[in-house]
Amino acid sequence: MERIVILTGAGVSAESGLGTFRDKGGLWSQYDLEDVATPQGYARDPELVLGFYNARRQNCRAAEPNAAHAALARLQRARAGVTLVTQNIDDLHERGGASEVLHMHGELMQALCAACGHRWGWSGDMGLGDACPACGAAGTVRPDVVWFGEMPYLMDEIFARLAAATLFVSIGTSGAVYPAAGFVDEAAAQGAETLEINLEPSEGSRLFERQILGPATETVPAWVDALLAGGGGA
Repeated sequence: MERIVILTGAGVSAESGLGTFRDKGGLWSQYDLEDVATPQGYARDPELVLGFYNARRQNCRAAEPNAAHAALARLQRARAGVTLVTQNIDDLHERGGASEVLHMHGELMQALCAACGHRWGWSGDMGLGDACPACGAAGTVRPDVVWFGEMPYLMDEIFARLAAATLFVSIGTSGAVYPAAGFVDEAAAQGAETLEINLEPSEGSRLFERQILGPATETVPAWVDALLAGGGGA
């Protein structure tokens, strides 16, 4: 049986109105990442960090899944053995119909209690006075996202699926951030075919056997159509 592992990054959601890390004038470019995306930044100024993620959450709520999200969900419905891993913290894959998504960097629409580790859904703004529903602690509620310096989630499960993959596809990622940047090497070492789908070649593009370049809303549906029509894994 063909086993496909698909890694998605910011480029999949960009056409839904969610900026990538490198967008000029985008939300990320207005902040120092050390201030808003590290445990140290949160300790220094939790109000700034919560406000930053409140803005991202509002942006996410206003966005809609695009044709790339829908196509990947269609592939999951049509084929067994399709694993969808994302570096994105938005919920557009789920709203686009995906049946299972491994969020290695956490989820914007979830909260995490720094005191007891409890996780729960969160869709509105987050403030300093919010309390954990499990332990009752106040001032310990933070977005359930992986900050720089923290360990990504679900890595054992992701590497197990990479080890069994027959095809690894990277869609809309920069290829610059580890451990995700090393997934192509891991899959290739196990004999999987490798394909990059991106707007332009990533930093790790030379590691892939094949590339498809162009906007995700065009390239991803076309690739899924070809795959389901029997056009080959890569």
